[in-house]
Amino acid sequence: MKTRACKLALALAALPALALPLGAQAVEFKAGDWTLDLGGIINAYYTPTSCSGNQNIGGAALATKALGCGGTDGRTTIGNGLLPNALVTSAKTTQDGIDIGATILIAVHTATNNATAENNNVDVRRAFFTAGNADSGTFKIGRDGGLYGDAAIFGDMTLLGAGAPVQATQRGRVTLGHIGAGYSFLGYYGQLSYLSPSVNGFSVEGGVFSPVDGTANGSKSPQLQVRGLYKFEGGKAWVTGKTQRFKSNGTAGSDDFTMNAVEVGALGKLGDFGLMANYQDGKGLGILSDGDSGDKKQRNWITQATYSITPKLTAGVSYGESKLRDGTGTDLDKNSNITLGAYYKLTKAVTVVAELGQTKSEAMNGNEAKLRGGAVGAILFF
Repeated sequence: MKTRACKLALALAALPALALPLGAQAVEFKAGDWTLDLGGIINAYYTPTSCSGNQNIGGAALATKALGCGGTDGRTTIGNGLLPNALVTSAKTTQDGIDIGATILIAVHTATNNATAENNNVDVRRAFFTAGNADSGTFKIGRDGGLYGDAAIFGDMTLLGAGAPVQATQRGRVTLGHIGAGYSFLGYYGQLSYLSPSVNGFSVEGGVFSPVDGTANGSKSPQLQVRGLYKFEGGKAWVTGKTQRFKSNGTAGSDDFTMNAVEVGALGKLGDFGLMANYQDGKGLGILSDGDSGDKKQRNWITQATYSITPKLTAGVSYGESKLRDGTGTDLDKNSNITLGAYYKLTKAVTVVAELGQTKSEAMNGNEAKLRGGAVGAILFF
């Protein structure tokens, strides 16, 4: 059990960093026909944690001591929240009536396991270019986030904070927000995708994505993702789907299966109130990444409410669950997380954050582990 948990912790620590919403406070330069933007993000949070309950739960049980508290009853880290530290460079121009853009994101982390280790794990998570216009639509070529789970994670209030402060990932990377406890990670893929022109607020985006490995290897066919998005005054709604074939190639203990998953959600504002809800359902979807739970059936959901107390201070509560519908005994049944948060805009660039939350992991036989923690810190966009 310990060996298995350690291997899983190492895999979780290698989770990709999340992308920075572009253009937050970017500095703009002109170079001939090109416009260059340079921006970025830096953040750090004090996150004390404690773990308790029955630890005999298999799989990606986020609240266990092995994952939630890094192998102990409790731990404290001063490190990144759900977003990494990142430097984002983008460029755009128009040539022969075609709008062209390019983006590269380079990310690093804050926390390490000791005072002499170098945080030199440089992560180039986004590197792509786009070409098109408002009449014909836009093509994207390169590496970027997927469509499935994109709206949920970028609508999550804990994107500015930490959410579930899982120590197996925060020490050497980032926290998880509601990843694995409300929605599956959007993932970053090599891709060839297309975004249609917007017609009365409605657009369609889809493409072919580089297949990835889960409990079985990715197949020779690409992963397919498609999303319909409707933008309205004060919000948006979406429907997304993805599919990929996984091949065992004769590997012992691994079977062929096909991941098929759908997603539906919406977010919006009504005066000072903000609401978001997202639901994901599928087979082979995976708790933290595509296919990491084999061909098990799964559903994820998250609901969130925020209220702007003043123009600078917003408070909110979010709750999410990720549940596997197949399994027996100590197999993981579900992860859940509830987070209470307060977000204060000290300046246009700096937001001060305080969060308090609890993550639970439950096995099919009723075993339950709890991770309690919080986060206090700040995030800078420039």
